[in-house]
Amino acid sequence: MTPTAAPPQRLVAIDLLRGLTVAFMILANNNGGEDAFWFLKHADWNGFTPTDLVFPTFLFLVGVAIPYSVEARLARNDDVGTLVKHILWRSAILFLFGLVVNNFPLFRLDTLRVYGVLQRIALCYLVLATAYVRGLRWRGALALAAGALVGYWLLMRFVPVPGFGMPVRDVPLLDPDRNLVAWIDRRIFSAGHLFEKTRDPEGLLSTLPALATAALGVATGLWLRGAAPLRTKIRSIVLAGIVCVAIGALWNFGFPINKKLWTSSFVLFAGGWSLLLLAAMLRFTDARGSANGANSRSGWQRFLLVFGTNTIFAYMLSELLAALLWTIPVGNDVSLQQGIANVLGRIVADGTAAATVYSPLYLAVCWVPTWLLCRKRIFLKI
Repeated sequence: MTPTAAPPQRLVAIDLLRGLTVAFMILANNNGGEDAFWFLKHADWNGFTPTDLVFPTFLFLVGVAIPYSVEARLARNDDVGTLVKHILWRSAILFLFGLVVNNFPLFRLDTLRVYGVLQRIALCYLVLATAYVRGLRWRGALALAAGALVGYWLLMRFVPVPGFGMPVRDVPLLDPDRNLVAWIDRRIFSAGHLFEKTRDPEGLLSTLPALATAALGVATGLWLRGAAPLRTKIRSIVLAGIVCVAIGALWNFGFPINKKLWTSSFVLFAGGWSLLLLAAMLRFTDARGSANGANSRSGWQRFLLVFGTNTIFAYMLSELLAALLWTIPVGNDVSLQQGIANVLGRIVADGTAAATVYSPLYLAVCWVPTWLLCRKRIFLKI
């Protein structure tokens, strides 16, 4: 396996965008409730909000990082067998972490949720990293993405849903419960094991187009590791982002943008915005030479790099702490989280304003211990 050409140092923009993604994820997942601003909530079904960009951008960045991480291990003379074992181990740990996040702190077997965010990341990483070790390059990554997107569209549009009939003819296309993704998930798990009882947003079949999201990231990572000048790379990434957004928006008319089903139009639309965000980060950091040292970084960069360099810890902390706040009772049918929200509601009369106060406070609570670990050079890596 021949290593590709690499830039002289890791691009700080990748860690910055990862940090921005995690920070926004924490804000959106802990937005203070129904009174939160619309952009801190997911679209109810078809449609798109900024919050819907969080997960695909993170998965895209997982793909971007694969060429960097694999080539770094190759530079340390790891053989293919060792690399594959590492990929399997890392995927298994990520999957296990996902089970912990989903089911903490009660871990009831009758409601154990197997699907989840980290589980989907683990599966996509396993497939793409293994394929990269076995010789996948940018043409193969783009072919894989195209095949997954077209194949998923064909399945969702033309395969009859057992018990309901043909999409469009017998049931509406992407009907919330009468679609192939939901039907498969209900065949595998009972309602208690699915996030939305009749379906799960990280279901089995919708992992197929999620592979396309990660594959787009792999192709981007390979392009960034190439020999072209950085400004040329940025222009190409901007062009690719515009094209993806446009195709996704057009495909939306026949195959609606839907995050919960991870539709093909959603992959392209969200992937395009991820590319544009990465290009912006590259333009305002690495292209300006601001990655040359920690002392040259601005305050916003240092803030985001805390999350971007200790991502797993920040994510796990935010999710486990939120679960605890919802579990600890402080009154009759009132959790600690609801109690805090009620206090803020009395201090700040407007419900939206109170929700707006809650989310950045929660973000700060998660940032401080993550920052302390970063200061001590302690990073949760797998």
